[in-house]
Amino acid sequence: MPTKFRHIVIPLVATATLSSLTGCASVNEKLSAGMGDYVPQWAGGLPRDAPPRPGTPEYDQFMKERERRRQMPAAERDKETQSNANAQAAAPAR
Repeated sequence: MPTKFRHIVIPLVATATLSSLTGCASVNEKLSAGMGDYVPQWAGGLPRDAPPRPGTPEYDQFMKERERRRQMPAAERDKETQSNANAQAAAPAR
């Protein structure tokens, strides 16, 4: 391959490679934001007790419940936590 041709081809190939990789990065950024919700926990997904995503109706309900518990006296909060743990232990596993 002639030297002048190499000086032209190598930068063009490098530019094309970098531009294709940056395109993949932007796609992956958008996909990865929502894909974690669908990956099972054993494969590295979100745990079952993870809070809901901000901006959803479940998140607003979660924050109201969290604020309600924060304002409760500690003794009542402990009793409620124990009763919830007992109810979850008695529930059948899926």
